[in-house]
Amino acid sequence: MERKITCVAALMGMTAIILGAFGAHALKKQLSIDELNAFETGVKYQMYHALFLLFLSINTLLNEKAKKTVFQFVIFGVFFFSGSIYLLTTKAITEIDFKFIGIVTPIGGGLLIMAWSILFWNIWKSKR
Repeated sequence: MERKITCVAALMGMTAIILGAFGAHALKKQLSIDELNAFETGVKYQMYHALFLLFLSINTLLNEKAKKTVFQFVIFGVFFFSGSIYLLTTKAITEIDFKFIGIVTPIGGGLLIMAWSILFWNIWKSKR
């Protein structure tokens, strides 16, 4: 499980850097300041959670079931939260109005909060 989590963390971190560079350079002239700031928020949260997954992979206070649960919440949380932000902010380029997926962003945020909550609870109750 640790290998899988670490690989996903590396992939998530790599794509966050690529998207961050893309936003800072290629999108700078295409998007408004507010859209760029929102896009950057998606990138930041993706990177924060890539680092979170690296921490999760080396943490010895959680059992495998808890690690798997946290891992799944983070994967879906980042996909929904950051992914929806990427789509919502690039309307000027794609010419597709993704407003209908706006509800997905807070769901993704909720999943990320749950991941952190599960981590907290499992470490709190750990007897090690």
